[in-house]
Amino acid sequence: MGLDQQVVAALPELGHGLLMTLVLTVLASLVSVVMGQLGCFLQLRRAWIWRFIGRLYVSLMRGTPAIVQLFVVFFTLPRLGLGGQPMLAAVIAIGLNSGAYVAEILRVNRSLVTRGQLEAARTLGLSRFMTWWYVINPQVMRASLPMLVNEFTILLKTTPLASVVALTELTYAGQIVIARTYEATQVLLLVAAGYLLIAMPLIAAARRLEVKRRSA
Repeated sequence: MGLDQQVVAALPELGHGLLMTLVLTVLASLVSVVMGQLGCFLQLRRAWIWRFIGRLYVSLMRGTPAIVQLFVVFFTLPRLGLGGQPMLAAVIAIGLNSGAYVAEILRVNRSLVTRGQLEAARTLGLSRFMTWWYVINPQVMRASLPMLVNEFTILLKTTPLASVVALTELTYAGQIVIARTYEATQVLLLVAAGYLLIAMPLIAAARRLEVKRRSA
């Protein structure tokens, strides 16, 4: 059985939704990496105030629903003169949420850096930030790559939340087409195929990285 003509006519609309999902995933992943590194770095500081800020961020993001975080960001942006920006709100909220999990992934792998390496960095006169950036971070990121790819796959499956702030990503586009065509099965299968189109390269990359890590 072929696709309904109305569904075929709606393929560009679904394609636009797929593009929005891809853009959201990429931008939110970048925010996630930056905030994850910052969150991890703060939790490893000696000063209690920085550790407190880092742990507060991680606990807040992991302990509250992502949809609530999205609403908070969306309704806060107008106070900053950035109202009517659903993509921006979704990127910030989903990126911040994922960043907390990235921070924990990096923190767990921090044990791979030996005390000798840290003492060598101090001998060279590197500051704590420079030690993190040039000594700790490269090793931790390399070891964390498989888990980070898995986290970004989870992030992709979080993107439908953006529909609540009227961002026409793939799922929302599918809902619009279903309401117009009444062809739920065909449209939802196309939506699922769209997510697979984005997710499969991530899943394949995670598997390759895991194989390389085990064989190293």
